[in-house]
Amino acid sequence: MLIPVTPQPRTGLRRVLEDLGPTFLDLVCGTVDGTAGAAGATGSGSGSGSGSGSGSVDIGGVVIHDPYDEPVPPPRALVLGVAVHESAHIVELLDALGEQGAVGLVVRAPVTADAEVAAAVRRSGVALLGLARGASWAQLAAMLRSLLAEGDIGDPGPQTLGGVSSGDLFALANAIGALLDAPVTIEDRSWRVLAFSGRQGEADSSRVETILGRQVPERYTRVLEERGVFQAMNRSDRPVYVDPIAEGDGAADSLPRVALTVRAGDEILGSIWAAVREPLSDERAQALCDAAKLVALHLLRLRAGADVERRLRSDLVATALEGGAGAAEAVARLGLAERPGAVLALAAAGRADGDQSAARHARHVAERQRLTDAFAMHLSAVHPRSAAALVGDVVYGIVPVHAGGADAEERAARIAADFLERVGERQELRVGVGPYARDSGGLPASRAGADRALRVLRAGAGPRSVARIADVFVESLLLELGDVIAERGDPPSGPVVRLMAYDKAHHTRLVPTLRAWLDSFGDVVTASAAVHVHPNTFRYRLRRLAEVGGLDLADADARFAAMLQLRLWPYAGRG
Repeated sequence: MLIPVTPQPRTGLRRVLEDLGPTFLDLVCGTVDGTAGAAGATGSGSGSGSGSGSGSVDIGGVVIHDPYDEPVPPPRALVLGVAVHESAHIVELLDALGEQGAVGLVVRAPVTADAEVAAAVRRSGVALLGLARGASWAQLAAMLRSLLAEGDIGDPGPQTLGGVSSGDLFALANAIGALLDAPVTIEDRSWRVLAFSGRQGEADSSRVETILGRQVPERYTRVLEERGVFQAMNRSDRPVYVDPIAEGDGAADSLPRVALTVRAGDEILGSIWAAVREPLSDERAQALCDAAKLVALHLLRLRAGADVERRLRSDLVATALEGGAGAAEAVARLGLAERPGAVLALAAAGRADGDQSAARHARHVAERQRLTDAFAMHLSAVHPRSAAALVGDVVYGIVPVHAGGADAEERAARIAADFLERVGERQELRVGVGPYARDSGGLPASRAGADRALRVLRAGAGPRSVARIADVFVESLLLELGDVIAERGDPPSGPVVRLMAYDKAHHTRLVPTLRAWLDSFGDVVTASAAVHVHPNTFRYRLRRLAEVGGLDLADADARFAAMLQLRLWPYAGRG
């Protein structure tokens, strides 16, 4: 079945408004065809139009505005004005963005297009858009990324499936919505919204909540599961009619649903949901079944394309970080040629269990890939030319940073800390920050530094989750010294080893006594307080450990050797 679709610009402002507005975005002031002017009103995408938008301004990238460290936006950038509210601030930012060639500024609704704002829009040529209340900036950035990322690497040229651009689920959702005369969502197997059609304002509040959250609320999935809706969908190849879900006073406004599982053979890929007022006619039910086959093709194409792009990006990032003959070409294809920056290395705190079932391994791989995607989105919001990819079990990010030296490393560390704060504590993550690379030739050295810092963090040295190599330089040297000892197979020996053996055999505490004394620079009062014993008792233990270990505490070299062994001991066998 061929679904007719009006051609739309792939990366234009008009396309963004048609796919995301008015549920997410609303045109406040300006136009989307490159000629500035007041829209004259706020509302459901006023001034966005509904045609193909052949004159729509293409978007060159998405940038988050940071007044304290403003990134250099790419040409025709769409700027997300987080925390920009006051009219004066909006006017100032519009003028600055006009000079930089941006196409649009998004601020949190409600925003009033007063005379000064309207004049700034006309003067700058930058359209002003409002982000709906309840929608998060992260959600908006994710959807814009899905709309604009097609063809970032190795674009093979336009391809179509059933008359719709390959992988263009938003256009497909609009086409299905037109066939069914109902607002439609396309969801994956976990009930996450992949795309939605227009006219979502005609649906009920639960649909709006689903769109804003990009996920069907858990309370609704629980009710649907109790009703056996999911089981019915999995057993049937025909649309399933779902009665409204009553919820408090809003029950009267709730609409029924028609749902159909999207399959590729025996594999379930997702589902299509339409908010309707009555069961579908036989003709429309058959149209939905035919459309589901086309959705399956697009989902398979997206999955295959995403896998190919991930492998390509991983190869490019790995080549750029390793250096060598192909590094210059890889850096150029990533868009990072001659850009200074730093390398970030991200991984889980512990290492994956090598002896795990196939199912656990598959889950672990999927979790790492989701983490990679989230990290890539976070870095691209900071700088559009950032690159991130999974190489082995480590996610590497290359972040162009315009500061220099230690300031650049500190900024990279803040970027990493912001990411860890946003993903929360659901999984323990660590990020090593490499030294500043003045150009692409310095990336291998920056990667090596990031790996060394990450190794220290994964070894569990302290509570920190982000560290520059300069912060953990000594700990890194201790780990490397432990590697040398292990590689040479040198058996442990010396006074400290003898004291450890004595403590184990006689249940004494001579090693903690020695450590406290060394840490206190020989101050017996301070050291005895640290181990909670009387100073006289502590002095007796010092004499005893000197006898048992054969350690001359008056010898500076002997003290240094003992201190080094004690520092090295926690890293034995680590990393």
